[in-house]
Amino acid sequence: MTHVPAPRRRTVLGGAALGTLAGAGLSARTAPAAYAAQGEPADRAPAGSVSYRNKQILIDGEPALVLAGEIHYFRLKRADWQSRLDRAKAAGLNTIASYIPWMWHELPDGTIDVTGRTRPERDLGAFIDLCHRNGFLFIARPGPFTMAELKGEGVPDRVREDHPEIVSTGWYDAPATTPTVDYLAPAFLQEARRWYAAVMPVLAQRLHGRGGPVVSVQLDNEIGMLAWVSNSPDLTDHLTADFDGWLRAEYGDGLAGRYPFAGKDLAGRRKAIRNPEDAYGAALMHDLGRFMRGRFARYVTELRRAAGEHGVTGVPFVINIHGTSDSRAEPFPIGISQLMETYAGVEGTISGADFYLGDLTLRNVTDLYLINAFMDAINDKDQPVTALEFDAGHADYGQNMDSQTSPSGVDLKTRLCVAQGAKMINYYLFAGGFNPKLDKPAGDGNDRIGITGERHGFAAPVDPEGRPGVSYASTRRTVRAMGGLAEVLAPMRATYDEIALGFVPDHYLTEYHPPKLASVQHVLDEAVNTRGAGPRGSLARAMLLGGFRYRSVNLQAGDLDPARVPVLALATGEHLGAELQRRLVRYLEAGGKLLLSGRLPVKDMADQRCTVLADALGLTAGDTLTDANRFWLSVTAHGWAGPLPEVRLSRAQLCAPARGTTVLRELSTGKGCGFDIPVGRGRAVVITTDYQCDLTFWGRAFAALDAAPALRHSATDPGVFLLTTADDARGRLLHAFNVSSGYDQDFTVTEHGKPLFGGEKLQLPGRTAAMLPLGLAAGGLRIAYATAELTGVADGRATFRALGGEGVESVVAVEGKAVCDGARVSTEGGRTVLRVRRAEFTVRRA
Repeated sequence: MTHVPAPRRRTVLGGAALGTLAGAGLSARTAPAAYAAQGEPADRAPAGSVSYRNKQILIDGEPALVLAGEIHYFRLKRADWQSRLDRAKAAGLNTIASYIPWMWHELPDGTIDVTGRTRPERDLGAFIDLCHRNGFLFIARPGPFTMAELKGEGVPDRVREDHPEIVSTGWYDAPATTPTVDYLAPAFLQEARRWYAAVMPVLAQRLHGRGGPVVSVQLDNEIGMLAWVSNSPDLTDHLTADFDGWLRAEYGDGLAGRYPFAGKDLAGRRKAIRNPEDAYGAALMHDLGRFMRGRFARYVTELRRAAGEHGVTGVPFVINIHGTSDSRAEPFPIGISQLMETYAGVEGTISGADFYLGDLTLRNVTDLYLINAFMDAINDKDQPVTALEFDAGHADYGQNMDSQTSPSGVDLKTRLCVAQGAKMINYYLFAGGFNPKLDKPAGDGNDRIGITGERHGFAAPVDPEGRPGVSYASTRRTVRAMGGLAEVLAPMRATYDEIALGFVPDHYLTEYHPPKLASVQHVLDEAVNTRGAGPRGSLARAMLLGGFRYRSVNLQAGDLDPARVPVLALATGEHLGAELQRRLVRYLEAGGKLLLSGRLPVKDMADQRCTVLADALGLTAGDTLTDANRFWLSVTAHGWAGPLPEVRLSRAQLCAPARGTTVLRELSTGKGCGFDIPVGRGRAVVITTDYQCDLTFWGRAFAALDAAPALRHSATDPGVFLLTTADDARGRLLHAFNVSSGYDQDFTVTEHGKPLFGGEKLQLPGRTAAMLPLGLAAGGLRIAYATAELTGVADGRATFRALGGEGVESVVAVEGKAVCDGARVSTEGGRTVLRVRRAEFTVRRA
């Protein structure tokens, strides 16, 4: 991690009123020449650099909350740059982010213009300087790939034309259907270094540590995504030779037992890799995914080295993780699995989520929760959660008036990310623009740099013409709400119950699946139906809506300690790696408590038989029944699981137990599909059916493992859940959510059975959330509790917003004496209790 010197003054990034650059000893209008004058050698972190520690982003040594908006300078006339920055400033953003497309800056003759000598809109430094003069920080996203609906995904077509060997071929020698390339092909690396040699010096002169606004640099964009979504791995001659060497090093003399082609010459092995057969298809899918993790890491190392050679040091590099579609994030962990070796525990590098979920609802709220939880499971103890592409706007991306998110969507998603510890959020796309014409017509229909026509970003909060769109006001309210509490939120960390959801990255090694092979399809069907959230998403959803503030742990990162993870929940199908099965057995024998949901693991990830965990549990897998062919599969509850009504389900794996208690039985056979089993000093609850999200059942299952949420609420309808963040002084914010579709909720909250908020009810309208202080020292006040949302703090005062609006009584309890205009005041044990019936109000220290 980059060392950060002691700050000259406290810097907390909030809304539009930043003061950030003053914290670096420079005014907001310092000339760009001053950057270079204050520069230091590239091998040493300059004073005032940006870093991260303890899940916080540090700027000038102080925790910061980075609230960014993506504005594409290259899609705007230079004369329009200022107006878009004015919109961003009015919205309360403190940072601007932008792609820097290689294909826009490279000219038809192959030269690169980043100074504006050919078009004023190519003056990258001028745009960054303008952001600086307006008080913004800057996140640079220079590729080489930038996507952004640009032709060639932002890489000049010339690169592929000049170097056809970098162009990928996929399974069975089929040409790639996307413009992906072999990242580590020597010719592509040489071209990428040439691009970095042009763009990185512009950024280096403007790094925050040299008095400029650049606080982070993204290395490439959505690495590996194109090959994944097209299921067309980059099987060039260069890559397949590399993979062949990896297989030989990985398996040695055992390679022939895994792959029948091991004894052939290189040409024969390469052909067998590209044209897999059923006998080894599942193993190849798994091994190719593992190999590509390391290859992506080597690629990022090359990019980082090139950036450093041109002076870009002292700011975090960011890796953008992809994986949402159709307003869901079930495949998102594929992106984590692909890229985890590029950033996990890598000093000076952090990850950023890239998600597009539209509205946040009961259907997908757990998706976003798991995005953040699984990312954090891979992060080290210092790396924070961030959202590098946070979907903003109203979601009519096709400009067809057939899609629109509600104003609550951006607010709920932002608040959930912040409650889970996100310290950097980039609203993408904040302002639209226009795709300029190519310098040299390509005869491709529109001859523009982008694939969206003339206008781009028509669903953004600010439309291409610069007008506020329908989502601008709601985005502005959300950003200002977060910015108003930046001083409180920036140093806080998420806090959890003593329970974790297991994350198995290898369950997501399915991005390169040889088509039409039965063994591969079997692994795919099993994995997709169960991994991550459990069958039907029930496990993860029941944990969240059932009251658990749970974190995730990477189960492939070493042995589990029951003292650190007393209760572990895991969703799995019949495939689970042998070493991981042994690790879970050791965990149980040492006293760990495991809830297993999905199917009993009886094979490893290469589809080979492995019953290590099943044997330890004393379970023998039998038939799997489904509800096909008009068979009304039903399950009954017994023991601690009952009484419950008989439940019709879609699938149940019947197992024979050697010991323990059977708690679920399939109705027609009476055979078990749910078990409570002692293992060593531990205990396992194993659910081998696609049980529905019945909070009563899942609550009983966790209670059998002595797990219960510390926080409970009295709301009766689904959609309410509670999270918490805390600072080092034990001050907390309770983040209360009601994601139900318009159903208002009044409820009380207890912690370990004791009332919070003085036993007062919280009033939370449908599709809203609130941040409520508990024992929080802020603004010179110590707020014992408040049933109104804290919206801002200053010296000796705090501002609040009533949850139910005007006329609803809010209660604020402050340690010592305090006053509020129009409040009814009482004292309780040294506290001042203020009761206020106003939509917004201020409490001041008396």
